[in-house]
Amino acid sequence: MLTIGCHLSISKGYLHMGEEALSLGANTFQYFTRNPRGGKARTFDEADMKALQDFAKEHNFGKILGHAPYTMNTCAADPGLRGFAKNMMREDLERLEYLPGNLYNFHPGSHVKQGVDQGIEYIVEALNETLFEGMQTKVLLEIMAGKGTEVGRTFEEIARILDGVKLKEYMGVCLDTCHIHEGGYDVIDGLDSVVDEFDRVIGLDYLQAIHLNDSKNPRGAHKDRHEKIGEGHIGLDAITRIINHPALRTLPFYLETPNELDGYAKEIALLRSVYKEA
Repeated sequence: MLTIGCHLSISKGYLHMGEEALSLGANTFQYFTRNPRGGKARTFDEADMKALQDFAKEHNFGKILGHAPYTMNTCAADPGLRGFAKNMMREDLERLEYLPGNLYNFHPGSHVKQGVDQGIEYIVEALNETLFEGMQTKVLLEIMAGKGTEVGRTFEEIARILDGVKLKEYMGVCLDTCHIHEGGYDVIDGLDSVVDEFDRVIGLDYLQAIHLNDSKNPRGAHKDRHEKIGEGHIGLDAITRIINHPALRTLPFYLETPNELDGYAKEIALLRSVYKEA
């Protein structure tokens, strides 16, 4: 069965997100753990998180994905900003212990003219100071489109980060179809080769989730502009091959397309219609 959801707002609570996802035809969802452009987290509500956990189990949801805010730059030049990022990640992971068995995704960050090597060193440092033994959440590095000084724009950069992490068993990767397309990987005509390259460089065991997005730009643009499914440069045919690929089809897919809820419902129905059940 296709495991697919979209990005929902936490503003009305955890259980509400689960109910909203189900109403859209989804069987998972993604949400920002806190204000995506700030750092303030929602007031902790253990009972609400437990209610979501029970609801997700009752309705056979796939893994729910908590997304870190965009302001969490683990490789900032300013040590104060790096400390802020570590504190955010630490608090998010502590809260996610109340939703055990799910995922936490973050953008590796921007090195801001320090260079990729220094950026990777700082990201590894943040993860090694934040991950803890026995945690029940997988922490995912998201592959980026490569705009500006983003770190994690290639499989090789992601692999270098993973190589430096001590508690590798708690790590994974989130592949964004728009990002890797705009990063130069040919997911339209060369999907098998891209999957093989990911396996060779990173290892498919690390691949835990896919952000499923079309792209407003052609391959290699490095701009990170998401488009609705079938309306961009990737196209519905290529996206259909992605969700049906033998190495990818059982992963959870999360839509981050420019949509309101009714648009997400239509995309979820469309994708279910082109998914080939085993």
